[in-house]
Amino acid sequence: MSYWQNKVVVVTGGSSGLGRMIAETFGNAGSRLAIVALENNDVQRAAEEMTAAGIETFPLCANITKQDDVNRVFHDIAEHFGQIDVLVNNAGRSMRGRVLETTPEQFQSLFELNVLGTIRCTQAAVPHLRKTKGHIINIGSLAAKSASRWVGAYPVSKFAVAAFSQQLRLELAPEGIHTLLVCPGPIQRDSERLYQLEGIAGVPENALQPGAGVKVGKISPKYLAERILKACEKRKPELVIPARAKILFAIAQLCPSFGDWLVLKNT
Repeated sequence: MSYWQNKVVVVTGGSSGLGRMIAETFGNAGSRLAIVALENNDVQRAAEEMTAAGIETFPLCANITKQDDVNRVFHDIAEHFGQIDVLVNNAGRSMRGRVLETTPEQFQSLFELNVLGTIRCTQAAVPHLRKTKGHIINIGSLAAKSASRWVGAYPVSKFAVAAFSQQLRLELAPEGIHTLLVCPGPIQRDSERLYQLEGIAGVPENALQPGAGVKVGKISPKYLAERILKACEKRKPELVIPARAKILFAIAQLCPSFGDWLVLKNT
């Protein structure tokens, strides 16, 4: 029997893109799903398609930047399934722009979703995860470990997610809760972004591509989702893809000037 059989998995941003692929991968492994997304039509359509494929799916429409929505969603999930085994904090968005031309309001808007949305959902899920000795999966980015040009407030928000993930590991591991930080490079897309990129004035054309022009191959969402499940089963603290990016992260810590040179050379 699969480790994931009958586990209840909550995926924010689970109606499209990487979030949907993660949800489907858990579902195909035997899990029961709660997918949370902003647009009601999208989340209902995704749930219908996954249910038709034999995956038990509970759709919820919510804005995770609103505390009342988060409280409602996790109450409803616990009522519906009776437990929560995995929280996947996938909902988030990127942006483009020069950092000094990114307004404080744009920083705040990105933080509300990428950081505070993750925090709100985690705080709501942990009382349930304590009972199941479950998993928290935070979707970060290579930008959670190394900043680059032209991406405005995005690296700052993802660095915060990385720090939050480490704090969770330190505080929750003794209680049996596993936390995994996922740091992928640019991901292949088959559909339009739910959130269009903001702040693109003065940004080079190639920086508008996934990964903001980083010179690494695009990652298959299916491959990434499968790696996430395996990393969770082994209760790993982090998953970095491509793995060679860890070399850059180590160099940047030991010698920031050389790390900056490598970033400039590879973006």
